[in-house]
Amino acid sequence: MDKLSRRDLIKLGAAALGGLAFSPLLPAGLSVQDATLVRVATTSLSVYREPSDKSAIVGTWYRDDLLRVYGEVTGIDGEPKNNPIWYRVWGGYLHRARLQKVKTLLNKPLDIIPEGTRQLVEVTMPYTQCHQSSKAFGWRPNIRLYYESVHWVTAVEPGPDGLPWYKIFDELTGTYYVSAAHVRPIRHSDLEPISPDVPSEQKRIEVNLTTQVLTAYEYDQAVFQTKIASGIPAGRRNPKELSTKTPDGDFYIQEKMPSKHMGDGSLFAGIDDYELPGVPWTLFFTESGHAFHGTYWHENFGTPMSHGCINMRTSESRWLFRWTRPPHVSQELSTEYYFRGRGTAVNIHY
Repeated sequence: MDKLSRRDLIKLGAAALGGLAFSPLLPAGLSVQDATLVRVATTSLSVYREPSDKSAIVGTWYRDDLLRVYGEVTGIDGEPKNNPIWYRVWGGYLHRARLQKVKTLLNKPLDIIPEGTRQLVEVTMPYTQCHQSSKAFGWRPNIRLYYESVHWVTAVEPGPDGLPWYKIFDELTGTYYVSAAHVRPIRHSDLEPISPDVPSEQKRIEVNLTTQVLTAYEYDQAVFQTKIASGIPAGRRNPKELSTKTPDGDFYIQEKMPSKHMGDGSLFAGIDDYELPGVPWTLFFTESGHAFHGTYWHENFGTPMSHGCINMRTSESRWLFRWTRPPHVSQELSTEYYFRGRGTAVNIHY
């Protein structure tokens, strides 16, 4: 029998783990967790012998490969300066910039979603393969959804395996289906406003594009601070393209969406195309579409990375979503959480 490569072993392990979701022996509500896994979130990544991109390359991993992390170290000479963390993996070291920390959490499906309502859900697997269904072609796989992305679902129906799947509503692509075991329903209590008694004029956000730091203030006192990834300053390939530079100046939060499909709406886009369904906790601050939002495709905060938006860790963007004005006004789970109006002040500067 031929020997299995490292990549084959990883794929077999991931397939076995994913198969738990469809096992008839799986107890309802079982959660399988592994906080030491990372997903490759780009075309390919090199494994280095030492935590430095100047050391020898000893291996390569590819898009959506899953790896176990055995430790975190600072790169040799503290490089790269803006993000010096490396992960120790089997055989060497990977820089964390294009990796996503993931978990595997299986969920008990909802019995029903009332007709005419929508339910927010969050992906709790490293990735999950969605399907479309038609009378002509039956069930067909299409897009993958990734850990911590957020989506609207409108119904519970039997999926291609006969188990419960959720019907997803996507504002750009219409509908497709995801395994109900792979996503967690988000409760209204998960989104309760933070410090709602603080007057609107006493809250503000400041972003320093030079240091790539976001700070939230109440009564001129910092209550939250984190590294972000703003727009690439010179990202245009030709003069006809929109600038990828994040604008500086004074703004305010205009609209808040817990889930936003960013891209052209192609379910069959290439793996490196700008196609990002379910971008979580999006807070628009310009009419052109610049926003703060969660990020599931990189871990390179402290370095400009985006098409003009301000990328944040997903947990931190959720905090900002709950903290900013305009506030949440409804207690109904079916509310779409689209908030419009002059909200929290934003100052972006160098």
